[in-house]
Amino acid sequence: MSNIPKIQTDVVVIGAGAAGLMAAAIAGKRGRHVMLIEHTSKVGEKIRISGGGRSNFTNLFASPKNYICTNKHFAKSALARYTQHDFINLVESYNIAYHEKTLGQLFCDGSSKQIVNMLLDECQQGQVDVRLNCTVTAIEKHDQFVLTTTEGIIHAASVIIATGGLSIPQIGASDFGYQIARQFGIKVLATQPALVPLKVEASTLPTFAQLSGVSQNSIVSYKDIQFRENILFTHRGLSGPAILQISSYMEKFSMEEIAINLLPDIDLKQEFVAHKNSKQTVANFLKNYFANRFVEVMATHPDYGKAITDLKNTTLFDMANDIHQFKVTVNGSEGYQKAEVTVGGVDTDELSSKTMESNKVPGLFFIGEVVDVTGWLGGYNFQWAWSSGCVAGQYC
Repeated sequence: MSNIPKIQTDVVVIGAGAAGLMAAAIAGKRGRHVMLIEHTSKVGEKIRISGGGRSNFTNLFASPKNYICTNKHFAKSALARYTQHDFINLVESYNIAYHEKTLGQLFCDGSSKQIVNMLLDECQQGQVDVRLNCTVTAIEKHDQFVLTTTEGIIHAASVIIATGGLSIPQIGASDFGYQIARQFGIKVLATQPALVPLKVEASTLPTFAQLSGVSQNSIVSYKDIQFRENILFTHRGLSGPAILQISSYMEKFSMEEIAINLLPDIDLKQEFVAHKNSKQTVANFLKNYFANRFVEVMATHPDYGKAITDLKNTTLFDMANDIHQFKVTVNGSEGYQKAEVTVGGVDTDELSSKTMESNKVPGLFFIGEVVDVTGWLGGYNFQWAWSSGCVAGQYC
């Protein structure tokens, strides 16, 4: 036992993702001795793979309303104290070129590795000791925290848990953060995949498979929540930004119904009335608005092959309703493998919204995705990582 290294430090950050890198850098630049531990061989993997390799690193419009949390006020403090504009200033200070894509989403012009390297540089400025391929096997709290790791026994005054959620296990996601919370008597709320493609019930699978690859700008509704962006038909169901957004709000994925307005920019009833004397078939008329394949697959009713002028308004209006209120029964999701984030996690009632510190265990902090705060698609989850990481780094 005497050969096992014993290391003394001020702060241990577990998890070198977006939140952990930010917390370590902030704490280190405050003069704290920081050790950043990562159980895989790479840092910032979610940053690297995000945005098609260009990292959608924040959103111009990030505000508390873009987050799902059991306590809807919890995220306000951190988001206000380290804003998207603060992170943009950091990016600009490194001369990283970026652009706005849509809906306030900011991407690197070059590679997402620029963001990872920027954060590593910030850590270096704070003299952060980064340990890769280092696994924590136990954490105890005495006068200080005592961590048993594959690199030795580490003693620290503060521990920051930045281990993320369960999404994308192929890059190292695990339930470690939830295990530690439960060990210290901190409540963990039920988790499920979020920002995730949806599966449909078996009876509709053949239709969706035929439509695989077809995209359509739509409004997707679930109960009183709705999002307008593209949807994408897949061979198992639905994906695309609007679907991923709505998935985060679904209470369960078992036989739940969503409604899709496939033509949000026009009133199809009015269009039918305006073209009531047209000898065009309904199917050909709809090809003005939809991809040919979509019409050919969906126009299974014999009336779609008839001329508009030959059909009663009631029949045409029923067709319009089917398109403006396209009902889909969801029966499952693509799971954590395809989910961008995890909804649920460490109960925010257990944490200080100002510092992210546990109310029960002084010196123990939880930040980023491991916490029950889930952002919308489009850079919001990274902004939560930067904001929660920053405040923990200031107080650890």
